[in-house]
Amino acid sequence: MFAVIQTGGKQLQVEPGQTVLVEKLPVAEGDEVIFDQVLMVGDENRVRLGTPVVEGARVVGKVLTQGRYRKVIVFKYIPKKRVRRKKGHRQPFTQVLIERIEA
Repeated sequence: MFAVIQTGGKQLQVEPGQTVLVEKLPVAEGDEVIFDQVLMVGDENRVRLGTPVVEGARVVGKVLTQGRYRKVIVFKYIPKKRVRRKKGHRQPFTQVLIERIEA
C-alpha cells in the first residue's frame, strides 16, 4: 500500500516502513505525527484519488530526529561596484518513520 501526502508545500509518495525527510514540524522526537492531507491512496488492486484530499484517509508516522541539512553558501557579487555578500543557510528538517496508512 502507498499514499501521496502533502506536507511543507511538497508532495511525497510514502509506504509503511519508509523513512522520509520533511520540512520541520513542531513535534518532539519520539512523538506520533498524523498527515491528514492525503492526496492519493493505492495498492496493487485499486487507486483512490482525492478531490483534493481522500476523505477519511490519513498517514501515521513517528518522529525520529529533528535536524538541519548541510550548509548552502549564498554568494552575491556585483562587478565594478565593490559588492560582495556571503551568507550561509541550513534548512531545518524532521525525519519521520511512516508506520501505517489508514484509508
